[in-house]
Amino acid sequence: MDTIILNNGVKMPKLGYGVYQVTSDECERCVRDAIEVGYRSIDTAQAYMNEEGVGRAVANCGVNRDDLFLTTKVWISNAGYEKAAASIDESLRKLNTDYIDLMLIHQPFGDYYGTYRAMTDAYKNGKLRAIGVSNFYPDRLIDLIQFNEIVPAVNQVETHVFQQQTKAREIMKKYGVQIESWGPFAEGRNNLFSNETLAGIGGKHGKSVAQVALRYLLQLDVIVIPKSTHKERMAENLDVFGFALSDEDMQAIATLNGGESLFFSHQDPGLVEMLTARAKN
Repeated sequence: MDTIILNNGVKMPKLGYGVYQVTSDECERCVRDAIEVGYRSIDTAQAYMNEEGVGRAVANCGVNRDDLFLTTKVWISNAGYEKAAASIDESLRKLNTDYIDLMLIHQPFGDYYGTYRAMTDAYKNGKLRAIGVSNFYPDRLIDLIQFNEIVPAVNQVETHVFQQQTKAREIMKKYGVQIESWGPFAEGRNNLFSNETLAGIGGKHGKSVAQVALRYLLQLDVIVIPKSTHKERMAENLDVFGFALSDEDMQAIATLNGGESLFFSHQDPGLVEMLTARAKN
């Protein structure tokens, strides 16, 4: 498995398995299947309500804990120093582990400065190997960097062939923050899986549209965490390191970039009201 070295020297696999929208009941089976086919990085979150399933899978998979990379995220309802610190300990308990490889702030709302201080202390105490953020646009990312001791190791943001985060990637590179994609398949929006450009390139390489979409991001040094509940698809998504896209392929896929979210904007007042109100309940 190819890895990327984060800004604190920690190695992170370039491709992992995401468990967003995987139910608690099926999470253990899915994660064990993913580990069996070769995944070594698992991405979950407090808000996904399946950390315990991930923990059971890790405990029973037969792979040493030190050979796995676990990511989870602090949810808005746990924002602020005290709540975040308690939630980190709770995530450790649910994941059945002594340390978490990467902890992210899930959303840029609430007292995320207090959350980041709690994560910083947990990092210094050895509970977390790396800390970062998710869904932080360049303005909030720069602000957080300027007023904190530790630069976030990762920023996980919507990234796929239709939203390639060109400007945001430049900012992250400038500050040494690794970009990680959520939604690398755009959840099939814009008819991604039948896109003619991706299908044509896939035909040349004997690869699927999904594999081409992942390979494109990987060649841009974007970490990806595709999700599937089907073992054969998990294996297909992992089989993207034995070929390379040409410069011509990369240029063709670059033209698909619309530069806008296919889901939502974190600067939309309606979305902010919905997320923050939900977090209070």
